[in-house]
Amino acid sequence: MDNGRRKVDKRRAPEEPVHDHDSCGIGFVADIKGRKSHQIISQGLTVLANLTHRGAVGADPLAGDGAGMLLQIPDAFFRPEMAAQGVALSPAGDYGVGMVFLPRDPVDRVVCENLLIELLIREGQLLLGWRDVPVDPSCLGESVKPIEPVVRQLFVGRGEATEPGDAFERKLYVIRKQAHIQLGRRAPYLIDGGEFYV
Repeated sequence: MDNGRRKVDKRRAPEEPVHDHDSCGIGFVADIKGRKSHQIISQGLTVLANLTHRGAVGADPLAGDGAGMLLQIPDAFFRPEMAAQGVALSPAGDYGVGMVFLPRDPVDRVVCENLLIELLIREGQLLLGWRDVPVDPSCLGESVKPIEPVVRQLFVGRGEATEPGDAFERKLYVIRKQAHIQLGRRAPYLIDGGEFYV
C-alpha cells in the first residue's frame, strides 16, 4: 500500500509531468488595483533580500542558486532599448520576453539560442531580437564566478495565426517547455548541469 502517494522513479524521462518543479521560496507583492509603480519593485527587492533559503547558501555565503522577480513587461523601457539596436517591437501585448540563462561556452550557447529560434518559428511566432542583460558580478563569491551564466532576453512577436492573450501565452509556454525537453535529448549535459534555463 502506498497511501495514495505516487512513487517517483528518478530515471524517467525529464519531460514527464512528475518532474515539473520550480522555485522553492516565494514572496508576493502587488497593487490590488493593478497600478504599476516603482514602490512595488522596491518592496519586491526587500522580499528577495529576506528570502535567505532562495540562495541555497552553503560554505560560501556569496554563492547561491539565484533569485529573480516576475513582473509585467516594462514596455516603456524595452521599446527604446530595442530601437537602439534596430529592433522594432510589436505593440504591447503582442510580444513576449524570455529571460534566458545560457552556457558560457560560445558553441553551447549558439546551440541553445538556435534551438529556441527553431522552436519559435515552428510554433508560428516571430523572432524580434535578443538583448544582452547587463550584470554586476561583483557581489558573487569566487566559487560561483566561473559558472555564472550568460543572461540574454529573447523577444518573441505574436504570429499572425495566433490569437492574442491566452493563446499567445500558451505558445510561449510550449516553446519554453519544448526547449528544455529538446535540449535534454540533444545535449543533456547542459540541462543536467544547469547551464540552460528559461
